[in-house]
Amino acid sequence: MNPILLLAVSVVLGSPTDSPILQQDPTSAIVAQQRGQGGPPRGQTPPAQDDTKKDEDPWAKAIKDFKEQNGMFSVFTKEDDVLFAIPENMLERDLLWYIELKGAPTGSYSGQSINETLVRFEKRGDSLLLRQVRYNVRDTVGDMKLALEKSTISPILAVLRIKATDPTKGMLVDVGSFFSRGLREVPFASAVGGQVDGSRSFIDRVVAFPENINVEATITGMSQGTGGGGRFGGGLSGTNTAVVHHSLLLLPEKPMQGRLWDSRVGYFSNRFTDYSSRTQGTRDYRFISRYNLVKKDPRAAVSEPVEPIVYYISNEVPEKYRAACKQAIEDWQPAFEAAGFKNAIIAKDAPTPEEDPNWSPEDARYSVIRWAPLPIANAIGPSVTDPRSGEIMNAHVILWHDVIKLGAEWYFAQASATDPRAQSMPLPDELMSEIIRFVVAHEVGHTLGLPHNGKSSAMVPTELLRNKQWTEANGTAGSIMDYARFNYVAQPGDGARLIPMIGAYDKFSIMWGYKPISAANPFDEVSTLDAWASRQVNEPLLRFYDNFNGADPTAQAEALGDDAVVASTYGVMNLKRSMGYLSTGMTKFGEDYSEMDRFYGALWGQFNRYIGHVMVMVGGVVETDYHAGRGGDVYNAVPKDRQKAAVKWLLDNVMETPEFLVPNSLLRKVGPSSGMNRISGAQGRVVNGFLSDSRLGRMLDNELMSGSKAYTVREMMSDVRANVWRELGTANPVIGQYRQNAQRSWVTALISKLPSDSSTVRAYALAELRESLSAINGAMPKTKEMVTKQHLSDLKLMIEHSFNFPPASPAAAGGAVTFPFGARDEDWISHDGCGICQATGKG
Repeated sequence: MNPILLLAVSVVLGSPTDSPILQQDPTSAIVAQQRGQGGPPRGQTPPAQDDTKKDEDPWAKAIKDFKEQNGMFSVFTKEDDVLFAIPENMLERDLLWYIELKGAPTGSYSGQSINETLVRFEKRGDSLLLRQVRYNVRDTVGDMKLALEKSTISPILAVLRIKATDPTKGMLVDVGSFFSRGLREVPFASAVGGQVDGSRSFIDRVVAFPENINVEATITGMSQGTGGGGRFGGGLSGTNTAVVHHSLLLLPEKPMQGRLWDSRVGYFSNRFTDYSSRTQGTRDYRFISRYNLVKKDPRAAVSEPVEPIVYYISNEVPEKYRAACKQAIEDWQPAFEAAGFKNAIIAKDAPTPEEDPNWSPEDARYSVIRWAPLPIANAIGPSVTDPRSGEIMNAHVILWHDVIKLGAEWYFAQASATDPRAQSMPLPDELMSEIIRFVVAHEVGHTLGLPHNGKSSAMVPTELLRNKQWTEANGTAGSIMDYARFNYVAQPGDGARLIPMIGAYDKFSIMWGYKPISAANPFDEVSTLDAWASRQVNEPLLRFYDNFNGADPTAQAEALGDDAVVASTYGVMNLKRSMGYLSTGMTKFGEDYSEMDRFYGALWGQFNRYIGHVMVMVGGVVETDYHAGRGGDVYNAVPKDRQKAAVKWLLDNVMETPEFLVPNSLLRKVGPSSGMNRISGAQGRVVNGFLSDSRLGRMLDNELMSGSKAYTVREMMSDVRANVWRELGTANPVIGQYRQNAQRSWVTALISKLPSDSSTVRAYALAELRESLSAINGAMPKTKEMVTKQHLSDLKLMIEHSFNFPPASPAAAGGAVTFPFGARDEDWISHDGCGICQATGKG
């Protein structure tokens, strides 16, 4: 699964005397058997054989009282005993062993991936070896095969005694402890937060199918910690019991032909190192992750697939959102039509237990939409792939219950100004279903192989986001896989679309990854794939950037449009409107003001995102993934005029107090510190952003490369200084408390640069501190207001003290906790891997 959490947990499988698994050096044990060793001591007579047992069939004896099932091989079960009969034709076949939670203790959730590995059975003497198989090293030509085989021996996970042999069914081995207690190299103890207790663990159910074997086991263990051990901090502590589902899936004997990854088109991938003579020395390649779609009619431009991609809506998904989930899945059909497939992806309701008692959402054959009852504001879309080829075998979209709360906060903060339905809570079911549809479509995109595309939203001209016809036809970004939520640029009366949809890039990327190419091997496809990718040079909406970039204003999370200054200006206009709905739509008679405070925090979070989007333009570098002969320069600095505009926006909207965000009428209900702390924190982040080492370094580099065309550090310092100290030029300076915090933040940030490793940065900071001190000294005699005089006196002492005693480490300006731009403490959500919400403002 991408990603998957592997915890190295030792599991005791029992002693060699009572277990069919030989816990000893397999080679010595088998050699001893082959040499006839291990008999009675020398000089003693072997015990006489019981004539009644001599003729008893070993196979019949071994399976006596067992229930038999026939699937990809025969399985025999009796209570907690499980026997596999491995036929000769199953030896050396690759099997995917996938483990998932079916029943979870508090703090975990059903559908959670526990482990996956590739294994195969091999015969050696009177035993079968269970080996782990790895495909991270390969020879794509064949001339290094012998050398690789000698240096990449697959590890042995277990040695199994063959209990009996049947000429048609195969070799009988005991595997029950694999599923109730685990193997050291294939652990599942994380499901219970600690080591599995075999005395309280047992096999519940075994079902054999033609291509897979499913085993369900109840396991119990004692957590090693004191709580907080759940997958998302749910608190696995003490004794825990879980139901674990194992799927042993037979992989295709002939792997699907892989498709080689290209950085210009986003796909999850499986990396391997090639040792062949194809290149001089080793080279890493990747096969993209994708489903195996084959046309029914290979000659048709558009054909139905032999087997479509099917997603089941699991029975625990709330009824009110099931239709939205189905729509989200089938929203991808036009993208597959661009790849030449009609009805390639379809949604179905999961069968009920009465309709199919053997159907399970944990079954590795099925792709499923799941709903997890945990208070987590998130969703994820992982998949399981065949590492040999990148073929997606199954996928799960997991929606945690509080994704509903997150969707409501997002939509209120970004769209309530233009959608009356969002001006009071709760949102109507119809609107929440539209939001769920967007979330599920994004996660389904991940399960189809697509990662986040941080570039697509910035490829849309900002003014087009106010155009009803354009947004209805194209959506609000080039890709639904971007972290571009709802249309905060649109203004009341525009009628523009507000919710993202499958975009131009999504159709292009599915075409690139899934459209059949007639080629003998993956390397013969490369020229065609390169030609397709080259469309990005002249079609910006098709461009891709892998995730997000803190230095590139065209690769920002939660952003819209090609100009952050213009987009954020529109956004602030809407925030001012939305602030008016807090008192009317977020309170109910007789209830406290906690909901008002929550949505007030959502508006502040949105404002902080605007700050982050604009800040990246200062010293920003646009990265475009051009390849040789396909486009121009990869790296280009943001033009000087746009950087100056960004600095001006930050000074006008943040360093000049955004009074609309701190109305007294609201602060009297949620607490006055909410306004002071938030304003101070925002101003601190801005000045720290201006003076960040990485930003100053990029600006200094650009001065060397661009000369007079560059926006210099000195110019930026001068622009900031003029705003920070603007009151000091008046006849009687009076500085309010919010502005005092802004000035203190600036001085503190400058002082923090004095220990800088860069002599250039240190010199700029010193020069700016001297300029600030000069301005303060000039203003103090004119100042009559006592609080202002004390404030300036304190800043004067700070600066003078810093000249003699530079701090040992940088101090946080404004006393605020610093988060990546665009995030706030209320929104900061830990996220593992790919999902709809890594952090609401990931940079």
